[in-house]
Amino acid sequence: MRCPFCSSDNTRVIDSRPADDNTSIRRRRMCDDCNKRFTTYEKVETIPLIVIKKDKAREQYDRSKIEGGLLRACHKRPVSVDQITRLVDDIEAEIFSTEEKEVESDRIGELVMSKLHDIDAVAYVRFASVYKEFKDVETFLSELEKMLNK
Repeated sequence: MRCPFCSSDNTRVIDSRPADDNTSIRRRRMCDDCNKRFTTYEKVETIPLIVIKKDKAREQYDRSKIEGGLLRACHKRPVSVDQITRLVDDIEAEIFSTEEKEVESDRIGELVMSKLHDIDAVAYVRFASVYKEFKDVETFLSELEKMLNK
């Protein structure tokens, strides 16, 4: 690691510990040439994931899109932000565990719906109505009947 003060390569780690978020390592370093200290963070590099949309367009995976959809579906429902965060973490773990470089948006939507169904039925129907693009009341009612028959 190069010293940010004198650009020397002669640095050493004097302390390592998990960072606040527990997903990275915080390292205190010291330059042996200028004796100044600095901090670095080490984080695992994940495989960039590409989402294939319904129109076959491709875009980089964005966690905030899932969170936003869930927050809208759970608006004024007894679902905590912690539950939503855990839900998104579970969905991400399932998506990234396949180690695929591309995933279809349909797969993500189905995962969200299956996990949301177990948390709150109203939020599930709200999410499904947008995700499945209900065109009329009959489509909406047929989805409700499927949910009630489970």
